[in-house]
Amino acid sequence: MTQTTNTSAQARTVTSVDRGKLDIKALVLLAVLLAAGFILNFTVGKAISTISAGTIAPEFIISAFCLTILIVRPNAVQALIIGLVSAAVIQITTTSPGIDFVAESIAAVVMALIVNAGMKTGAKAVIPTVGTFVTTFLSGAIFMVIKMAMMQFDTSLVSLMLPVVALTAVFNAILVGALYLPIKHALKLAD
Repeated sequence: MTQTTNTSAQARTVTSVDRGKLDIKALVLLAVLLAAGFILNFTVGKAISTISAGTIAPEFIISAFCLTILIVRPNAVQALIIGLVSAAVIQITTTSPGIDFVAESIAAVVMALIVNAGMKTGAKAVIPTVGTFVTTFLSGAIFMVIKMAMMQFDTSLVSLMLPVVALTAVFNAILVGALYLPIKHALKLAD
């Protein structure tokens, strides 16, 4: 009786984050990026806002959750959780408590929809930048509309806030567009 053993090793790619799973690794990644975003808000964000006389007010927390969504590729419910966690962090520094829970939750779900649809197309190279722009702009627009409602629809807020929202969206889009590929390569992620 002859016994054969299959000793050929199967090649496998090891990744640091399992895509589509909001597991411990993904939550740790989110926590690290949110912590970095929080610190950047207090340092670089304040400096940019001061230098630009408030015209650009980067929200690095949005950049952090956009990067997390690009890397993890969560479904809509998982993205909602990412948005809620991000909003909870923003509550530490916000001057308008509660609004970010609505804004970031919706924006995170939209980012996940954009990423999960767009990364399967030929446009995947621009998805980090375009998705982050849309997400940041949407978050800011939702924040602005809720703030206006709280102030009896004071339309003067639009002329004050909309340029800040648009410039912040551009800033975040450039930042995430620049950071996504190096982070993807560092984590050894496939497309």
